[in-house]
Amino acid sequence: MDPLTQGALGAAFAQSAAESRRIRSASVLGALSGMAPDLDVLISSSTDPLLFLEYHRHFTHALAFIPVGALICAGVLHWFVRKRLSFGWTYLFCLLGYASHGLLDACTTYGTQLLWPFSDMRVAWHLVSVVDPAFSVPLGIVVLLTFLRRQRIWAWIGLAWCALYLSLGYWQNQRVIAAGWELAGARGHAPLRLEAKPGFANLLVWKLVYEYDGHYYVDAVRAGLMMQIYPGSQAQKLDPAEHLPWLSSGSVQALDLERFRWFSNDYLAIRPDNEVVDVRYSVVPNEIEPLWGIRLRPHAAEDAHVSYFTQRQAGPAALRRLLAMLAGRDPAEFQKDVIKTL
Repeated sequence: MDPLTQGALGAAFAQSAAESRRIRSASVLGALSGMAPDLDVLISSSTDPLLFLEYHRHFTHALAFIPVGALICAGVLHWFVRKRLSFGWTYLFCLLGYASHGLLDACTTYGTQLLWPFSDMRVAWHLVSVVDPAFSVPLGIVVLLTFLRRQRIWAWIGLAWCALYLSLGYWQNQRVIAAGWELAGARGHAPLRLEAKPGFANLLVWKLVYEYDGHYYVDAVRAGLMMQIYPGSQAQKLDPAEHLPWLSSGSVQALDLERFRWFSNDYLAIRPDNEVVDVRYSVVPNEIEPLWGIRLRPHAAEDAHVSYFTQRQAGPAALRRLLAMLAGRDPAEFQKDVIKTL
């Protein structure tokens, strides 16, 4: 999730184990350690555009690395609190803060390598968006109350809120998946796989993605008291032999394509100009307007890398469509307005 939420959760974990006189030190140590794993964003290369994708949420987020990461944090931070805490207490608070990070990231949809070095599987439980004020703001408030009042009961309340909210995310996820299978069946489709992902900053409108007959189908589901389906888009699944017949199997571009396939869990579609995109994410849940992708070049040298691009800015029309879904606009009327806009 975003750094502030990671810091708040790390602080709450550390506060929950601290006595009154140690709470403020625990808050700082837990917050900094809770954010520390995301220093992996510094692993990048000016010549290899996919290196940062490969190493973000990699070993620094793994369960096996938690004791090591916490030790590094404690070694760096103990100098600042050495007059207040023993190294043992410093390490404990750093351990609790650091441990919270990978687990929270796994609750999002991006994918986190919790099981490294035993597996390179990207764990994603699809319980919460990478940014969600309804999750983060109450957590931040109780962390601040714990810090000011030096009463860890507030930290426990904050952790209880997190557990409750993530449980709600699981329940919503299961509802949307059930609605997705019903929708696919009504279309006469038997999906090879189907996933539901929370929309940006909410647990109400979800993105539904499934694969059937060489295509990806993307729809939005508003999981309120009643389920509302907003039919969406479809795209042909990438087939390198068909869509990129010129791509040499031994080239660096071919290797980069496989790396991007692993990162995107093979949810890849082809677009004009040899663009390969990840269909799992978009601002408007029922659209295939990807947030990122790679561009291949037919006449590139064998040792040339692909180009990586992002398109994360949403226009006013896209934001209006998202807000209409959140408000529960009638899907039939919504589709008419979309057609007029297009």
